[in-house]
Amino acid sequence: MLEQHLVTLLLKLAVSASLASILLRSSMFARMLLREQRTVKQRMQMALAFATIFGAGVAARIATSNNYQAADLSLEGSLLAGALGGYVTGLAGGVLISLPAMYNGEYLTMVLLAGVGVLGGFMRDVAPNSDEIWRFSPFFDVTLYRLVRRKAESGSTVFQLFMALTILFAEFLRSTLGLGATHLLFSIQGTWPASDWVSTLALYVCTVFCVGLPLKIWNNTRNEMNLELQSRLLNESRLRALTSQINPHFLFNTLNSISSLVRTNPEQARTTILRLSSILRRLLRKNDNVTPLRDELTFIDDYLSIEMVRFGDKLRFIKEIDPASLDRLVPSMLLQPIVENSIKHGLAKKVDGGTIRLRSRLVDGNLEIVIEDDGVGIEESKLENLFEQGIGVNNVNERLKVLFGDGYRMYIDSRPGEGTRTQLEIPDLSQSWAVRS
Repeated sequence: MLEQHLVTLLLKLAVSASLASILLRSSMFARMLLREQRTVKQRMQMALAFATIFGAGVAARIATSNNYQAADLSLEGSLLAGALGGYVTGLAGGVLISLPAMYNGEYLTMVLLAGVGVLGGFMRDVAPNSDEIWRFSPFFDVTLYRLVRRKAESGSTVFQLFMALTILFAEFLRSTLGLGATHLLFSIQGTWPASDWVSTLALYVCTVFCVGLPLKIWNNTRNEMNLELQSRLLNESRLRALTSQINPHFLFNTLNSISSLVRTNPEQARTTILRLSSILRRLLRKNDNVTPLRDELTFIDDYLSIEMVRFGDKLRFIKEIDPASLDRLVPSMLLQPIVENSIKHGLAKKVDGGTIRLRSRLVDGNLEIVIEDDGVGIEESKLENLFEQGIGVNNVNERLKVLFGDGYRMYIDSRPGEGTRTQLEIPDLSQSWAVRS
């Protein structure tokens, strides 16, 4: 007889883990795990999610004429709903989970499960912080050890013990009421012809584990989602920092150009200031980290219109753009630092100026951008450490690394006296950005 009882309880543990895993298949439920503050609508949605899964277990038990008793985790589900969602979720979850049992004539079930759901909400309410619910461990020896040895964690440990006792109390209520009115309320112990103290102890321990096991499974997913969220926020903050590094650099160089025109050609200085103000207004309007390539090219046109004021006919710009690439997303301010380097370090040092050529095309689904100049080039000794030097190139490389990891390519090839060629290969950012967001 004892062996049969233990087999039933072991099956119940397996069902508990399975139902917890099934709930995680819902992306809506997974997102709920991250929320600590929920609207009434979100609480009711959470209650409905619990009721769908745990209520199905009750229905399975009834449909098999109590032959599959391990499927009934109604008490554990109601308690979890309250502990994770609060009073409203616990109460609504308990009522909804009890509906199959009420249909079967087990009329005490709704009262018990609604009360247990509220009891779970009370546990959440008295917790020192919301994470204490997630830290619950059914291993009492560890908890007691912390209580005795680690006084700094005594408050947390007391709550863990309180939570365990609350679960035991809920099982005591179900077993006691079930023994007194077996036709009005289902309990596993009520179906046993005879039970010894070992079976009873195993039942109570099983109930604690059936609450603790889903918490452990969901908490692992919750931690993974939190880490992913923190990583994404960190990357976005890093992108914003790198972008803010570019804009002052560009502004500083442009103002230097304007300052040289103020005395020699005030009218050109005025025109350049108007063009600069137009660029700055555009920068201030755009807070996105990505932009279509066509907008980035328009920005380059505006930027070069300012530089051409200084260089005149000595600066030439040629674009060879694949129309299919114009709608591809690229990091904002991606091209300007490279073009600026071509002018500042390549063409500005040539007496007769030179040409910047910009090409874009799609290659095997990736966006390829090539920026070439016929300037003075870069010495081989400097080319080896180029990514560690200067604001522009290093900034572009860092931003691409944040967005794509190892999924991008950035090549710089240069020969002294012949010019410099920068080639970028980036995947479809529209898909990558959608995943990250």
